[in-house]
Amino acid sequence: MDAARTGEAIVVGSGPNGLAAALTLARAGIGVTVLEAESEIGGGTRTSELTLPGLLHDHCSAVHPLGVGSPFLRSVGLEDYGVEWLWPELDLAHPLDAAPAGVLTRSLDGTAERLGADGPAWRRLFGPLAGGFDELAADVLQPALRLPGHPLKLTGFGLRAVQPADLLARRWRTDQARALFAGAAAHAMQPLSHPMTSAFGLMLLASGHRFGWPVARGGSRTVTDALAAALRALGGRIETGVRVRSLDELPPVATVMLAVAPGAAADICGERLPARVRRAYRRWQYGPGAFKVDLAVEGGVPWTDEACRRAGTVHLGGTLEEIAFAEREIHRGRMPRRPFVLVAQQYLADPGRSAGDVHPVWAYTHVPHGYAGDATDALLDQIERFAPGVRERIVGLASRSASGLERHNANYVGGDIGTGANTARQTLLRPRAALDPYRTGVPGVYLCSAATPPGGGVHGMCGFNAARSALRGLGHAGR
Repeated sequence: MDAARTGEAIVVGSGPNGLAAALTLARAGIGVTVLEAESEIGGGTRTSELTLPGLLHDHCSAVHPLGVGSPFLRSVGLEDYGVEWLWPELDLAHPLDAAPAGVLTRSLDGTAERLGADGPAWRRLFGPLAGGFDELAADVLQPALRLPGHPLKLTGFGLRAVQPADLLARRWRTDQARALFAGAAAHAMQPLSHPMTSAFGLMLLASGHRFGWPVARGGSRTVTDALAAALRALGGRIETGVRVRSLDELPPVATVMLAVAPGAAADICGERLPARVRRAYRRWQYGPGAFKVDLAVEGGVPWTDEACRRAGTVHLGGTLEEIAFAEREIHRGRMPRRPFVLVAQQYLADPGRSAGDVHPVWAYTHVPHGYAGDATDALLDQIERFAPGVRERIVGLASRSASGLERHNANYVGGDIGTGANTARQTLLRPRAALDPYRTGVPGVYLCSAATPPGGGVHGMCGFNAARSALRGLGHAGR
C-alpha cells in the first residue's frame, strides 16, 4: 500500500461518532473526508425550528450527562469552538401522583436530603461512583473484552451493573428513590427485570452527580458544529448528500470508517465481509422504538409539582412498578396506556431557545419496535397527568413516529434511537464477540456507530475507540 493511500481515510456518516472518528484520524495526520447521506450533518445532534419560528428544538439528543464528561469530547476542547454547557436549577425530576417528586441535583448531599429516609442509602451507593466517575468512565466507555485500567472500581460497579434494575431498586424504601432510579434505568429501553438494566441507571445518575445533566447553548447542533470546525481546522473535508451503498463507490483509501448500523455495514461491505461477521451483523437485534413530540407551550408546562417547573429533564411514568410494567409491555410489542415519557425543558437553562413566553418542550415516549400507530395522545396524557391544563397551552406541535425517525436517520432502525437492543449480551459484546469489535474483517474497514462499544449517547467514544483501532492497524505507535 503506497504512502498516499495510507494517509487517506473516508468516514461514512457525520453523527457524533463519525465526526469523532474523523477528528481522531485527522489529529494523527490522516487526510479525512466525511460523507453524509443527508443534506445536514449531525445525525442525532441536529437542532431546528420544528414547531414555530424562533423556537429551537433538538431533533433527537437533547440533554448531555455523558457528553460533558466524555473523555473524548473533553479532549477536543469544545468550548474553543463555541460550545457552552448550561445547567438548569434542578437536573432531573420524577413526579409521582401521591407524593413529592424524586429529584436529582448535581449535589449528592442535596439529592440525598430530598430523599429523606433513603438519603443515606443513596449516598452510600452513588458517593463512590460519582467520586471515582472519571476513572470508571475511562473503563466503562471501552470494549468489555479488555484489561481495565481501574479493575477494583470496575469490579465494584460491575457487581451492581449486572443486576436487573427492579432488583437493585429494592435497596430503597421510598417511592421517590425507587422511581428516580427506575426512570434513569429505563433509558436502556428494556424490561427492568432484565440483567444489565441497572448499568444505565447507575451511569446516568452517577454522571449527574459528577457533571450534572446540562444542555448546549443554542441546541445540540452546536456540538456537531464544534466537531466539524475542529475537523476542518485540521484539513478534514465534509460532503453532504452523498449516500454510500457499496465500498466499490469509494476511492481507494487505506481506511474506511462506517458510522452506520450493522445491517447497513453488511450491505456496504457486501461479499468482502467474512461470513462469520456477516452473520453477526445480520443477527444484530434492534430494540423498541421512540415516538417523538415537540411542543410549543405558552407559559411553559403547568406542572403540579414545583420541582418539575425547575428541572431541565422530567421523567414521567409514576412508580417503579408502573415503569416496569410499561417497559415490559413495550418489549412484548404492546403499546401501554401509560408509557414511560421523557420530557426536556432545555429553555430553563437556555432561554434563547424560546420566543417570548412561548417555550419549546421536547418529549418522546417508548413504543414497540417499528410501531406504526400514533402515540401523541398517550404521550400528552402522561404530561397532562402531572400537569393538568397543558393541552390548553400548546400552540404548536410536531410529531415524528418510529418510522419517521428511521427516515430521518437510517441508523434508527424501527425507531430504535440507540442503534441496537440493550440486551445483556449486546450491551457487553457489541456488535459481536471479538477482541477488537470495531474491525469488520475487511482490511482497513471499521465499524464506529453506536452499535459498537460503549453504545448510544453523545460522547463520541464509539468513533474515538474505532479510530484508535484503525490507527493501530496503520502502525501508528501508541494508539
